[in-house]
Amino acid sequence: MWRFSLYLICITIGVSANNFNVDQAMENQKVVPDVIPIAPKEFLQVNYTNGAKALLGNELKPIKVKDQPSVSWNADPNSFYTLCLVDPDAPSRAEPTNKEWNHWLVGNIPGENVGLGETLTGYVGSGPPPKTGIHRYVFLVYKQPSKLTFDEPRISDRSVEHREKFSIDKFALKYKLGIPVAGNFYLAQYDDYVPILYKQFGVN
Repeated sequence: MWRFSLYLICITIGVSANNFNVDQAMENQKVVPDVIPIAPKEFLQVNYTNGAKALLGNELKPIKVKDQPSVSWNADPNSFYTLCLVDPDAPSRAEPTNKEWNHWLVGNIPGENVGLGETLTGYVGSGPPPKTGIHRYVFLVYKQPSKLTFDEPRISDRSVEHREKFSIDKFALKYKLGIPVAGNFYLAQYDDYVPILYKQFGVN
């Protein structure tokens, strides 16, 4: 709750969202080093149409994040970017044998126009299994050296295949993306919406 209040205060007095301590929040929740070795400095704004927002570790119910959000960051309109959303706690934070689960991956984004980017993995919201506790859902943006040719499998937003055991850090190394320039994350745990999501993908 306090993060949401802080966010409102920042907007009211005109303080940049970049003043959120993204790297400290990611270190506190062990996103560093569980997902990436170095955290970004810039706050990535993540807004869902129902009013939910990712605010560096606030808890959101899976039903609140079922639809693809809008995102924004301080982008260079003449550059290309890669955006991802991963869950490093699959199937649980205690035993993350399938880490990371790839929820969303878009490359060749011109500026911050995600809709004009190349979708490699279609967006899927949070579906943490029952009795696995809190999961971290991590958004990261990387600035590309140029427009790239990706040889990754294209994964539909109706498919769960090829999503497990992904590594955004290895992906970044493969395509020479460097360290992320912006990021954010939220927390979620199982609720009554999750079985509905599973049925959507034919998973029991």
